[in-house]
Amino acid sequence: MENIALIFQSLDEPIRLRILALLLEEDELCVCDLVAVLKLPQSTVSRHLSLLKNAGWLKDRREGLWTHYSVDRTLGAIQQFLVPVLRTYLPDTESAGCDRVRLKERRAERRDS
Repeated sequence: MENIALIFQSLDEPIRLRILALLLEEDELCVCDLVAVLKLPQSTVSRHLSLLKNAGWLKDRREGLWTHYSVDRTLGAIQQFLVPVLRTYLPDTESAGCDRVRLKERRAERRDS
């Protein structure tokens, strides 16, 4: 029962839903990209990523100084059930649309520099 509560509590925050919306569309994102896109302090983004990871949504990978996050491919049954719902409704939110635009702009800036 506690695990189920943790899963649903992890979805009870707009920042975490924004993170999931981005990661459900992208294979993997660096914390630095999430900080830039969400326009939030690194500590805030890291705290929300940690909560999502502890709830079984995400996995992380270190590469030098950077940590990259992605949706865990071995999600539990409840998460697997919820992913199609999240994929259907999260992209249509205004904040998710703005986040996608900022991510695209960030990638273009990095290519041009």
